[in-house]
Amino acid sequence: MLTDVADTLEAAARSELSQEAVPAERIRVSRRVRLRYDGTDTAVPVDLAGVDAMVAAFETAYRRTYSFLMDRPLIAEAVTVEAVGLSEQPDLARPGAADPAAVAAPPETVRLYSRGAWHDVPLHERTDLRAGDTVGGPAVVAEADATTVVDDGWQAGVTPHGHLLMHRVRSAPETPGAGRRADPVLLEIFNNLFMSIAEQMGARLESIAQSVNIRERLDFSCALFDPDGNLIANAPHIPVHLGSMSASIKEVVRRRGTGMRPGDVYAVNDPYHGGTHLPDITVITPVFQTAGTGRPRILFYVASRGHHAEIGGLTPGSMPANSRNVHEEGVLFDNWLLVEDGRFRQEETTRLLTEAPYPSRSPATNLADLRAQIAANAMGVDEVGRMIDHFGLDVVQAYMRHVQDNAEEAVRRVIDALADGEYRYETDSGATIAVRVVVDRVNRSATVDFTGTSPQLETNFNAPTSVVVAAVLYVFRTLVAGDIPLNEGCLRPLRIVVPDGSMLAPAHPAAVVAGNVETSQAIVGALYAALGLQAEGSGTMNNVSFGNARHQYYETVASGAGAGDGFDGASVVQTHMTNSRLTDPEVLEQRFPVLVDAFAVRRGSGGAGRWRGGDGAVRRIRFREPMTVSTLSGHRRVPPYGLAGGSPGALGANRVQRADGSVVHLAGCDAVEVRPGDVLVIETPGGGGYGSP
Repeated sequence: MLTDVADTLEAAARSELSQEAVPAERIRVSRRVRLRYDGTDTAVPVDLAGVDAMVAAFETAYRRTYSFLMDRPLIAEAVTVEAVGLSEQPDLARPGAADPAAVAAPPETVRLYSRGAWHDVPLHERTDLRAGDTVGGPAVVAEADATTVVDDGWQAGVTPHGHLLMHRVRSAPETPGAGRRADPVLLEIFNNLFMSIAEQMGARLESIAQSVNIRERLDFSCALFDPDGNLIANAPHIPVHLGSMSASIKEVVRRRGTGMRPGDVYAVNDPYHGGTHLPDITVITPVFQTAGTGRPRILFYVASRGHHAEIGGLTPGSMPANSRNVHEEGVLFDNWLLVEDGRFRQEETTRLLTEAPYPSRSPATNLADLRAQIAANAMGVDEVGRMIDHFGLDVVQAYMRHVQDNAEEAVRRVIDALADGEYRYETDSGATIAVRVVVDRVNRSATVDFTGTSPQLETNFNAPTSVVVAAVLYVFRTLVAGDIPLNEGCLRPLRIVVPDGSMLAPAHPAAVVAGNVETSQAIVGALYAALGLQAEGSGTMNNVSFGNARHQYYETVASGAGAGDGFDGASVVQTHMTNSRLTDPEVLEQRFPVLVDAFAVRRGSGGAGRWRGGDGAVRRIRFREPMTVSTLSGHRRVPPYGLAGGSPGALGANRVQRADGSVVHLAGCDAVEVRPGDVLVIETPGGGGYGSP
């Protein structure tokens, strides 16, 4: 059957190339089949062959991408045929490619940038070179479909078969090694190299995740950690994830110790054991040194955190407005062994997702996204291995420390310019976040003290201390002008004081789902006010979730950013601790029974001032099926503050316009049942202004 489909496609492709005057003997055809496991939506292309050969090729490619196999039937999703017309190539293998008796014209000269300077170098035509000829660098060799740069210290030689073979004729300058002092060039290389590994992990996660929340909204983060679980570098993903992921790694290290083995992968979302809130599942993979005969030791950890739009709880979308303990917010992954010795523990994880007191409504999507996170981590493991192979383990470990030391010094320079300050930030519920920043000029350090903050709340706005650390880390990193990775070094000059039993250090089993998304924003707002640097940037993520038994969705809606000394606030942006995007309307309407009626700038909602706050947004979503809608949002009662005489931003508002014309006004944190034709309207706050208008 597959062969019949491929034959038909091949005939059509050959016919099209023949009409372009490509001779039949110069047409090359590849026939491929896209295979996937039943119940997944990521296909792997393999060559069309016998069943056993295709299965073997699929398993090799799948294991390389995901680092595990599944016990499921394979589905042939599609057959593809590619026909290519080969162009005429010169015969470079014949011994007399050039006439030995002819007097060779001197090669043309071109400009080449090499080793930090411009050079005039010869340009050799490939067809003029004979077997046995050599070209010393620096030089350029050009041919019909390639350009080869022969660098200084290298030589290119033509083999009897016409191949161009490169080899080094002079030793390369020594690369600075693992000394106590960082080479500034290598430091910049490793700053970007560590971040690049995290970015490549993120690119893989985005490309193979199944859920809209991760694949389209990019509500995920990837990062690289040292053997103690300290953050080395991250991609520019979600700030509240990045600053708090280290706590998850350290919890696994503390509890698993020497029990971790190559091929094991762990998952954590428990806010009281390293997590933040239950929708954020962190997948952690140790990177082992396996060379040699000794016991494998851990060199690094790679981790990816994804916000799962459904993880159980009181309401679809797993962001309940009225949860009162953490168990009502979904399924807990407490130091969960997700992959054991290379085997994805699918049955065990499915039971965890489906047998909890408030189980997931979409375990298949959870499993698909967890597989994507495992695959993203596998990419990180591979890239760390390549980095070590290229530079050597001693150099990599040295610069792992150097990039953290560099970040530490950058934050100390920021602290040198700061003054003491304090602020009491009132939330819509009446709770207060108190913060005092005290600068120690002698030691070039600062204490960030949250003493005086309201005690633990009965609502779900409590924030685990890992979220507090993330917010402090974010604020001080934004004050650094240099392009450095956000890492543990940024925290070394800071002493963070959080009183036990407060809303910023709650005791189990307090509800915390809003702490990660809302209280984190309030902490940032309190810090910027204490430092006198920027007006409030809306102070909320404007969380909206909706769903039913078949569909679950979650998004954050952009607001206005706060103004500062010398700049206006941006309009309709994700501010501070969030960095996700909204799902494209076409994708949202295709995947869910809703229509996006409007998404527009809320003109005039930014606070007035010498520099104006940014405007918020108006978002209207029309429902086509009965659903439960939940909102978690702030600044519906207390306006986002202005600074230095600037006016506050406009309050936000949430409501449902019923199909019958009636209107239901919602509190900032609320839940409501909607019917077909009902429209959810979210008006997000504007940012505060800065300076007297």
